[in-house]
Amino acid sequence: MPNLRAIETFVKALEGGSIASAARQLGISPAAASQNIARLERELGTRLITRTTRSMALTEAGERYLARVAPVLDELEKAQSDLSLIHGELQGRLRIACMAAFGRHVLAPLLPAFTALHPRLELELLITDRHVDVLKEDVDISVRYRDVLEPGMSVRLLASVPRILCASPLYLQQHGRPQTAQELLEHPCLLYRRERDGRLMRWPFLRDGQRTDPQQKIAAIGSDIDALVEFAAAGGGIAWAGSFIVHEELRRGRLVPLALKPARKGQLQFEDAPLDFFACFKDRQYVPAKVRALVDYLLQVLPQQAQLNWPLPD
Repeated sequence: MPNLRAIETFVKALEGGSIASAARQLGISPAAASQNIARLERELGTRLITRTTRSMALTEAGERYLARVAPVLDELEKAQSDLSLIHGELQGRLRIACMAAFGRHVLAPLLPAFTALHPRLELELLITDRHVDVLKEDVDISVRYRDVLEPGMSVRLLASVPRILCASPLYLQQHGRPQTAQELLEHPCLLYRRERDGRLMRWPFLRDGQRTDPQQKIAAIGSDIDALVEFAAAGGGIAWAGSFIVHEELRRGRLVPLALKPARKGQLQFEDAPLDFFACFKDRQYVPAKVRALVDYLLQVLPQQAQLNWPLPD
């Protein structure tokens, strides 16, 4: 009977697209992962994978074998997760991917209390704005905002976070305070460029309820929203960012919130839309116990986080 670890290495290599990916997922060296697959092929007496320096592909025997063992391995992982609840303790690795700013400012500070509740869980954090393939990178749960949700994933809303227009006192002293959306266009703004696809995230404007895209004055473009907030705090322009990012700068007085007057009919309106963050799962039919526990915990503690809905200064 082939070794279960060898079968797991084979399946993970195909899911992740490389032996190196399987090694990362299993916490072993690439050499050990390659040896596991070679041992499996010897025990089965057939070649499962053809390898070149740049790619790997299944043989006909490999395709047949993968089709049989992958569902079995998946069921074994599910069974292990469910049994952990019977014994009263969640255990094993929990790999979490999260958008960078939310992971840095909100998620990471909340997780120590979660690990204290479940000390046998091993958390692995992937904090990045790049595209994360949850299957190839073996991610248990990812936290994303609405604009980057993928079709086919099971999702659950975690938090709806207001975004705040803000500038430094120095900037407002030198350039004045915009009162309307039309005046806002006359001020240099700081725009975010999404790392995962290079898309420039222009601010949303409406006229009589219809989306419009007026020309904005751009002071700077950045792929890191924290850097743009620092740029604004130094007097470089107006920023629009989630309250969890700017709340400390508001409290310290380095940034001042801007409130625009409501638009009348025919006037330009700034659509101050919130950021909705979702927990995303790769399997619509089965959510492991450790993932359910994390989501339940976040739903319990997130509404208590003042920085998600920071009270603006008068």
